[in-house]
Amino acid sequence: MLDALKVVTTVVVGVMVGVEFSVAFVINPILNGLPEDSGVLGRAHGGRMLGALMPVWYITSLALSAIWAVAGWHRHGAGLVVIAAALLILSVIMSLLLLVPINNRGKTWTPENRPEDWKEQMNRWDRFHYVRVAVIVAAFALLAAALA
Repeated sequence: MLDALKVVTTVVVGVMVGVEFSVAFVINPILNGLPEDSGVLGRAHGGRMLGALMPVWYITSLALSAIWAVAGWHRHGAGLVVIAAALLILSVIMSLLLLVPINNRGKTWTPENRPEDWKEQMNRWDRFHYVRVAVIVAAFALLAAALA
């Protein structure tokens, strides 16, 4: 049972990392290259869609990692799983304090109501997101290492 939990946790976290990595390095650069109205509309739609999905994914990833850490406490790799879970906690805190407030504003923007500094706000979100991606990549790497 523990082996199944390890694999499921690693896959769930790994797919989450893939989604967030693609947002940072594929989707947002594409949206940034579109004419302004298309870019703001694309980011608003992405903010609504992923803003609804990702909190569940982050909490599920954290919960699975915590369960793995407890269930495998006296086994090889437990320390790596605890550190990975701590990094996932950090990613949730970063999300709540830094990214969600910007996302909540941005998901309502249209070409008619966007603030003058909308690009600066999106650039700030992107910078915070790059750091969050690094944190969750590190958590994923630790989980993968704990499998061995």
